[in-house]
Amino acid sequence: MGLTNAKIQLRNPRRPELEAVDIDALADTGAVHMCIPLHIQMQLQLDEAEAKEVTLADGSRKLVPYVGPIELRFRNRIGFTGALVMGDTPLLGAIPMEDMDLVVVPKTREVIINPLNPNIATSVAK
Repeated sequence: MGLTNAKIQLRNPRRPELEAVDIDALADTGAVHMCIPLHIQMQLQLDEAEAKEVTLADGSRKLVPYVGPIELRFRNRIGFTGALVMGDTPLLGAIPMEDMDLVVVPKTREVIINPLNPNIATSVAK
């Protein structure tokens, strides 16, 4: 198995006059949040809502900015999320993938729209 990436488009819904940013994000079902590098936060002029303490893979903890909202687009799907500002590579975590009803296919190393729901994202709300 290898790394899986997804081509997604990010926008700041509070500033529609700004150009969208196309990114290649690492899809990580073990991560919870969207993570973006500082330069993307600056480019989209995303406001910091608060700081969050995050636990990294090595067990250490770090205080990082949490920004948003961010509009995400993947093919025929749209989602909204916040993002942790950290690292040098965008990361697409489980919350935004679930919100847009996306799945990771390990065999082909790609992110796809849930084939059970190709036309509209579904979710459980109970």
